Amino acid sequence: MPTVPERFLAAVEVHPAFGMSEAQAQATAGLAKNQGLDNGFLAAGLVWSLTTSAPGLTLPLQQFFLGCVIVAGVYGALTAKRAILYIQAFPAALALLAVMLRL
Repeated sequence: MPTVPERFLAAVEVHPAFGMSEAQAQATAGLAKNQGLDNGFLAAGLVWSLTTSAPGLTLPLQQFFLGCVIVAGVYGALTAKRAILYIQAFPAALALLAVMLRL
C-alpha cells in the first residue's frame, strides 16, 4: 500500500528514497504523515470507483480521483521534486486516458 511508508515509516526508513537526512525526515515527519493520509483518501476513491455497482458512477469517480492524482503530481513537481511529474502525474494521466478511451 503506497501510504504505509509515508504514514508510518516517514522518519524511520523512507528518508533515503527522498534524498533526506534522518534529521530532515524527523523534522518533516508530520508533513509526510499528512501526505500519506491524503494519498490514502485518493487510493480509497480509486478503489471505490472500481468496485461501485451504482450505474453511471464508475466513470465520474475514476475521472475525478485520477484528476486529483494528476493535479497533486503536477503541484508536487512544481513545488518539491520534478521527478514527481513522471512518477505520479504521468501514470495517472495515462490511466485517465485509458478510462476516457474505455480501454
